[in-house]
Amino acid sequence: MVFCCCACGTSFADASQSPGSCPICDDDRQFVPASGQAWITLDALAAAHGNTWRQREPGLLTIQTTPQFAIGQRAILLQTETGNILWDCIALLDDATRAMIHGLGGIAAIAISHPHFYTTMQDWAAEFSAPVYLHSDDRDWVQRPSEWLRFWDGDVLELNEQATLIRAGGHFPGSTVLRWSGAQDGQPVLLAGDTVQVTPNARHVSFMWSYPNQIPLSAAEIELLFGRLAPWSYERIYGGFPYQNMLGDGDRIVARSAERYIQRLATVIP
Repeated sequence: MVFCCCACGTSFADASQSPGSCPICDDDRQFVPASGQAWITLDALAAAHGNTWRQREPGLLTIQTTPQFAIGQRAILLQTETGNILWDCIALLDDATRAMIHGLGGIAAIAISHPHFYTTMQDWAAEFSAPVYLHSDDRDWVQRPSEWLRFWDGDVLELNEQATLIRAGGHFPGSTVLRWSGAQDGQPVLLAGDTVQVTPNARHVSFMWSYPNQIPLSAAEIELLFGRLAPWSYERIYGGFPYQNMLGDGDRIVARSAERYIQRLATVIP
């Protein structure tokens, strides 16, 4: 059977017993809870949880598991002219979600920002016959094989004319964002995952190596990350969690936040 880590949601290869440990949580960018590592089967997860949907704007729907499971991130379904794209992933793929997505035309491609959101990507891919695009810099974090995984290199991958993956790095070497140019109002949108973290007031973003352990990136890493994002314009940003919705000035706020971070990291207290 397939077991999921209750702390991060990562699924592991079929086995009769749960894994001894979770490499994702053992890494300093995540954590093993003080209560210890715990596991859940996919059937038990589906019995205790369900998914909720919300339309954030035309063509952009979010999917989140309730009550919260593991990290508590959301997935985003983008409706593009050449097929739906699932951005990031959640562990629970229940019957209602299957029916909803098939009713909306299925999924043409899946793209995931970084390993903390890999969860059960293999099951989503198999259900919808959709390739999963992961940056090759993070391939060692995959815990279950799948014929649907597609590893890409470089800094940019165009999924279609409206959706472009940008490898920014930072949180993970292959941390990726998605720029969507198909919004109804014509303004580009950035799906950021954890690569840039929208703050609660939605007027700043954060750049961290480890969010739960509060370890920042270095100034040099932030400069490199921002340099990869700087050529791209975007008005709105949707992060990996429900409150992370920046509805204007996105690229300018990221630029100001990067400058502020670098200045603070360089500050010397006499």
